[in-house]
Amino acid sequence: MPHDDIVVLGAGIIGLSVALELSKRGYGQHITVVAEHLPGDKTIHYTSPWAGGNFSGISGSDKNALHWDRLGYLTMMDLVDRGAEEAKYLSKTTSTEYWDEMPSRDKIQSIVEYLRDPVQIPKNELPHGVSFGLRFTTITINAPSHCQHLQGILSKPQSGGVRFTRRKLASLTDAFLSPATKIVFNCIGNAAASFPGVMDDKCYPTRGQIVLVKAPSVTQNIMRHGKDYETYVIPRPLSDSTVILGGYLQKGNRDSQVKSHETESILQRTGELLPVLKNAETQILGEAVGFRPSREGGARVELEQMEDGGKIVVHNYGAGGTGFQAGLGMAKDAVDLADERLGEIKEKSRL
Repeated sequence: MPHDDIVVLGAGIIGLSVALELSKRGYGQHITVVAEHLPGDKTIHYTSPWAGGNFSGISGSDKNALHWDRLGYLTMMDLVDRGAEEAKYLSKTTSTEYWDEMPSRDKIQSIVEYLRDPVQIPKNELPHGVSFGLRFTTITINAPSHCQHLQGILSKPQSGGVRFTRRKLASLTDAFLSPATKIVFNCIGNAAASFPGVMDDKCYPTRGQIVLVKAPSVTQNIMRHGKDYETYVIPRPLSDSTVILGGYLQKGNRDSQVKSHETESILQRTGELLPVLKNAETQILGEAVGFRPSREGGARVELEQMEDGGKIVVHNYGAGGTGFQAGLGMAKDAVDLADERLGEIKEKSRL
């Protein structure tokens, strides 16, 4: 059975989520994931492993963002509830989130409809400068381990034995690996701005810096959404008390260097948000910079018909900082867009 009927271009959380959705629908044996960087890699050009990894209110208020957030949250909660294999590095965690500026009414109404245990924090309990606060049960994710775990699951025979190939392609047309390739899912993240065949000028990186600490006393997720900053404390499941502290939202900033003054700011802000971080148990393990693959107008999940009428590309990129929380929802919609062509592949495999 050829594995290149379907190509997933990119092996970050978006590409892995698409491959997982396809595998669940019975197409695993038809898939090759092609990427320059694969789970386990540590490079500034591979964003997913650097993520805090959680479900939060960081996303926008547009219709698509709210839809993908809802799908992603409900899907992840179901996986955890069922003890699904792919939920190994996911955990239910109490979360407190603060907004300096009042979020839109649409956003609040949307998320409280499906969040578990939502409680609005009384105004007299809000920190100075905060307009709105919400406490609920979230999902936290051990980002690097989760990506490696998904690759392992997808590679198993019961998932269809999805093939992973490390390769740097020159253009989108090169993703059609052979005459048999009928569908390409384009999940290339930050590369979408300059990749021949895509060249999306709406795309830009959003720089962030994190501090990785060992903090055994931290058991909750807590975030403060500012106008031009994000402060967050995100514990990583199954990580020996590792916690991600952040951070920054620097639109269009491509500086890959860790900055000591940003580390100091992160430690100060997170310590004020969660004072238990200031105890003697907290140990700094490292610092890192990452680039969220952002896009003006929000993520692009869209089908493109190639000049060869028998081939299609489904674009799925531009999730910014929401890849882990919205990725499963985006994957469902992306795969749905290709449903007709996927049906042809399934029919062919029966012959």
